[in-house]
Amino acid sequence: MSDASTRNLIEDLRRVVEEAEALLGAQAAEAGGRAGELRAKAGETVEKARARLEELEADLTARAKHAAEDATRFVRENPWPAVGIAAAAGLLVGVLLARR
Repeated sequence: MSDASTRNLIEDLRRVVEEAEALLGAQAAEAGGRAGELRAKAGETVEKARARLEELEADLTARAKHAAEDATRFVRENPWPAVGIAAAAGLLVGVLLARR
């Protein structure tokens, strides 16, 4: 999964959690008894999802930072192969765009 699609997924999940919290808050005053128990359980689940989402975001950020550091180190240690790789990638993109 690419970095952009992972970030989009995280944002979508964050919106779902926020909407679920808003829904739970809106229904808090309407029902009691069994509905209150179910609402409390749903609230716990939303909180667990929020915590897991924050862990996932922190992990993604750490991985991206580590990958950027590795790429920087590679380019500094191997400048000519890095130039060759960049040229090959540019050529490939140019060929693909020329076909359109």
